Amino acid sequence: MKGEFTTVIEKRGKWYVGYIEEISGVNTQGRTLKEVEENLKEALILIIEANRELTRNSIESHDVIRGTIAAEI
Repeated sequence: MKGEFTTVIEKRGKWYVGYIEEISGVNTQGRTLKEVEENLKEALILIIEANRELTRNSIESHDVIRGTIAAEI
């Protein structure tokens, strides 16, 4: 999966705090902008992987249709 997401990063004292605007739960902090951006990528991947696993577990005994969708915003 490849996509672009909006990062929001704020300077708070000596730290930077960042999150992904489009996906709840993807947030982190770091001492540099580069560290925050790297942490956000890792957090994004972890959240998506966790959501996929939770979905697989909750639908394994159900008759469902899975697919993909693309949208330009």
